[in-house]
Amino acid sequence: MKALGTPLRYSATKVMLLGAGELGKEVIIALQRLGAETIAVDRYDNAPGQQVAHHAHTIDMNDEHALRALIETVKPDIIVPEIEAIATQVLAEFEHAQALRVIPTARATQLTMDREGIRRLAAEALGVPTSPYAFCESLEELTTAIDQKIGYPCVIKPLMSSSGKGQSKISSAADIESAWNYAMDGGRVNQPRVIVEGFIDFEYEITLLTVRSMTQGQVVTGFCAPIGHRQVDGDYVESWQPQPMSETALQKAQDIAKTVTQNLGGLGVFGVELFVRGDEVWFSEVSPRPHDTGMVTMATQAQSEFELHARAILGLPVDTTLRSAGASAVIYGGVDTESVIFEYVAQALLVPQSDVRLFGKPQSFERRRMGVALAAAEDVTTARERAKQVSSTIQVKPA
Repeated sequence: MKALGTPLRYSATKVMLLGAGELGKEVIIALQRLGAETIAVDRYDNAPGQQVAHHAHTIDMNDEHALRALIETVKPDIIVPEIEAIATQVLAEFEHAQALRVIPTARATQLTMDREGIRRLAAEALGVPTSPYAFCESLEELTTAIDQKIGYPCVIKPLMSSSGKGQSKISSAADIESAWNYAMDGGRVNQPRVIVEGFIDFEYEITLLTVRSMTQGQVVTGFCAPIGHRQVDGDYVESWQPQPMSETALQKAQDIAKTVTQNLGGLGVFGVELFVRGDEVWFSEVSPRPHDTGMVTMATQAQSEFELHARAILGLPVDTTLRSAGASAVIYGGVDTESVIFEYVAQALLVPQSDVRLFGKPQSFERRRMGVALAAAEDVTTARERAKQVSSTIQVKPA
């Protein structure tokens, strides 16, 4: 990486984020602390990251002509994809022409933007343990795959979605059609194709934040302490760190994560999702960027996942030290409205070692994440209780 520049000057190190939600906002803040000039791009105006970046643009990032034109105009040094719905072939073009760097790489972005690419890579090319799976392009194909290969219970997901949207666990043939329709509605793009996975009877699932960074001119792989999380309908509602697990399982998890991320290449944070039962570990998914469950690291680590990502992007060494047990709990909108206010924040922050991030999203939906409660403690149980107390105290109301 070249020497770091000065924002808004000819020497600036210009970093463009494609996707400027709550995770992108924190990455932007971390990059600015290291002197980068930031450009936030999203599909709607006043996205959280756009509110804090040096520059903001609103385009359809799936529109390759619009995306190409914006990149040619802004001329960033680095592009950081923060969502899946991007015309990734455009990123590949600029990377191939050596006009900019894509984080972690254009190939990694293309492979992980849909579940088919990354699942085939992990299971078929790398031999990583996964659940049984099949890809289906119609309700009839889905029914046949479940009957002949997968069985019940099983999980049906769109090939491209975020935060669990469109994901269903079903236990009988009576649920197949509604699950197919839900997947079609929840996908990021209009693509009549799903993945159906055999259900693994796991004890818990983790996110293993895996960081590829530079140290003395060499790429090294580091790991954060495992993060446990709870989901409802495929959407994360709370997370905690560290998740207790056996040394054998932890080593297997790290081996799987390193195998997958080494193949993807590049620099930055990867959120590797894994199922665990006893000493057994199965790969689920990977995001080539900070992970929503990893927001807990703002309360637990020497450097949060966002600071780790920013440092790795800029070619700087990182520190994954865990300083404290901690937890996060989502604050939902709870209401569909154009504008909200947050009440009882002061009372919520009377909880010991607590903090809160209100994302600044311009519109609220009932199940939209509008903020997150954070808490640290001597142990995970206490931290989870504190985080849930904070999130339940804060009330979201129409403005």
